[in-house]
Amino acid sequence: MGPILVINPGGSSTKIALYDQDRCVFKRSISHDKSLATFESLLAHRDRLERAIVDALESEGVKPASLEAVVGRGGALKPLASGTYRVNEALADDIKHGRFQAKHASNLGSLLAYEIGERLGKPAFMVDPVSVDEFVPEARLSGLPGMDRRCLDHPLNSKMVARKAARELGKAYQEINLIVAHLGTGITVGAHRRGQMIDVSNANDGGPFSTQRTGALPTTQVVDLCYSGKFTRDEMYLHLTTRGGLKAYLGTDDLPEAVKRAEAGDGEAGLVIRAMAYQISKEIGASAACLRGEVDAIVFTGGMAHSAYLVDLVRDRVAFLTPNIFVYPGEHEMEALAQGALRVLKGEEQAREYK
Repeated sequence: MGPILVINPGGSSTKIALYDQDRCVFKRSISHDKSLATFESLLAHRDRLERAIVDALESEGVKPASLEAVVGRGGALKPLASGTYRVNEALADDIKHGRFQAKHASNLGSLLAYEIGERLGKPAFMVDPVSVDEFVPEARLSGLPGMDRRCLDHPLNSKMVARKAARELGKAYQEINLIVAHLGTGITVGAHRRGQMIDVSNANDGGPFSTQRTGALPTTQVVDLCYSGKFTRDEMYLHLTTRGGLKAYLGTDDLPEAVKRAEAGDGEAGLVIRAMAYQISKEIGASAACLRGEVDAIVFTGGMAHSAYLVDLVRDRVAFLTPNIFVYPGEHEMEALAQGALRVLKGEEQAREYK
């Protein structure tokens, strides 16, 4: 079996990697210049990015024709079941014509995989896109008709670390119940019941506050702020999603800096970090209720999971739920994409068809 090319576009760069079975042969980050600063620009000039990807392969001595498959990250498409999808013309067409839930560079991943794969005559896949939706019916209702809760979070990374935790327990992901807390710029906490993510907090719409996002806020006070005349609609959106949390309270969105201040005796920094840990703990408790208290493990992942200071604050509050607490800091998206494609190529999983 030949190597698998993995493509993961982001706002400022596109990560690529080459996997030989489970082994990563090389990784590289291709920076985007200022002319590719928006999703629309990336979409319009993706031929430049494709060329850069092929050039990167050739600079490593890899002949594109030797690839077994190409796999790209899936973005905020329409609600989809979890799994590995064969990227087809219908999926590519939806991306080209803007038929998705939110504009983000990740939407481009499966299109790049499709176009490179088509050119080489190789299969293209995407794995657990951002829009994976496995909510139980009760999880959708928000309290106001016409305003359903949306399942948009970090399924690619969350399901990858859930599988890692299952292996440590000597079981399959489909056999256990877990709570996965993705501690990133946005924090999501999901209840995974026997292989399905039945509920999860949406970092833009609620849940704990993070380094930049406000999380859930007092509703009536939000209404007052929206009509205060201080912000336009777009400014208000940015206020909630990029200027809240640690940044609003402490003037920094750098958790290690905030921790240093707290450890040096800064009472305000200590209080804000404890409050964030308190809210994460509450969300984990809520997820435990979704699982009727049957929790085999709690998993911490994402960039802030590198902070033992934060994780220990949360662990202290939630350890009564289960003795099994695993920490897999950072993101495991490249590995998750490669393994999803590999499961299909090995015949361990059937590829889903996008319709």
